[in-house]
Amino acid sequence: MANPDESVYTLSAFKENEGEGMMWIYGYDIQQFSITGLGELNGNGESFMGAELDDSFELKPVHEFDPRPHLLTIIGGNNIRIKDVNIRNSAYWTVHLVGCDDVVISGITLLNNLKVRNGDGIDLDHCTNVRISDCYIESGDDCICLKNRREYAEFGPCENITVTNCTMTSRSCAIKIGSENMDRISHVVFDNCIIRASNRGVGIQNRDEGTVDNIIFSNILIDSKFFSDVWWGKAEPIYVTAYPRRTGDHKDAGWRFPKGATKGEVGAVTNIYFTNIKCESENGVFIGGDTKDKIRNIVFDQVDLHIFRRTDYPGAIYDKRPCDGDLFVEGITAGFYIDTASGITIRNSSVRWGSPTPSYFGPVLEQKNTEHVESFNLIEKKW
Repeated sequence: MANPDESVYTLSAFKENEGEGMMWIYGYDIQQFSITGLGELNGNGESFMGAELDDSFELKPVHEFDPRPHLLTIIGGNNIRIKDVNIRNSAYWTVHLVGCDDVVISGITLLNNLKVRNGDGIDLDHCTNVRISDCYIESGDDCICLKNRREYAEFGPCENITVTNCTMTSRSCAIKIGSENMDRISHVVFDNCIIRASNRGVGIQNRDEGTVDNIIFSNILIDSKFFSDVWWGKAEPIYVTAYPRRTGDHKDAGWRFPKGATKGEVGAVTNIYFTNIKCESENGVFIGGDTKDKIRNIVFDQVDLHIFRRTDYPGAIYDKRPCDGDLFVEGITAGFYIDTASGITIRNSSVRWGSPTPSYFGPVLEQKNTEHVESFNLIEKKW
């Protein structure tokens, strides 16, 4: 179990950037390394939290230094195997792999406290040739996240990733691509997964100059609902966005943009495919970009939505955080809401509205500032 004394954690998980946590178990340039067996790694996460709230813990005040430890960090690894272990209660990111190649994560049970913010499950950061399978993950923040952090730019793109047969629960986004992405994320498949009781199901959240392309999501059950504003997301079962990152004076703002810059650009999200996705949610699918060329060629095939209210949080809202400008889109809940995008195809899909039906439910398809949006056999159901 991790030592609860914050003073023992002195090595940053992100080089000179000390605003995103320290490291507990870590290694550099590891070759042919395995963690296997039925033992347990426990990060003692609640010891690092502030007061407990309804659906989260308060974070202790930090600005440029956050002492919370990431549970396991491997930087520059090759031929890494993590199998069958139980990993629990991280205070920050749990399994963080940076610049690793040829990785297998299989059969692990990862159980974080769902109230711990930043408690990601598995983060693949500039990693290549990774296979994740047969895992059960509960985490306050993203369960499985692909990204390219600026601190580790030397490792290049994140690509050739498969995720299969996993079950996930998250207060943030169960499957997320982004938001940190200064390079390229491509050639990724998520298949045969279950998402339960999450704030957002599947999310592509591009906020930096890197690109996202050639991603397939298939055969997934999604269950999403509202939580408090502490968590990014508004119960969107599927979320595909590209907006410039928010500027401001937060704990690591100086590391979010290219060196010397105070604001950034956002790269394109293209060639994304959703096939045989079944969703039960308090909200609909949201697609949005900074300009129409930033979101292109997105295909929804056999995506069925059942939208119904089950919490008391306000509805008719989509969450664009972290971005400059308006943080939310408000007014209606649509089955598919497309705001500034091009080349969107929806086919053989359906939207079923729950009862009682709030006045802000509908239409099935809402479009603003779009080009080449096509729908074939998109059915509305009211039973």
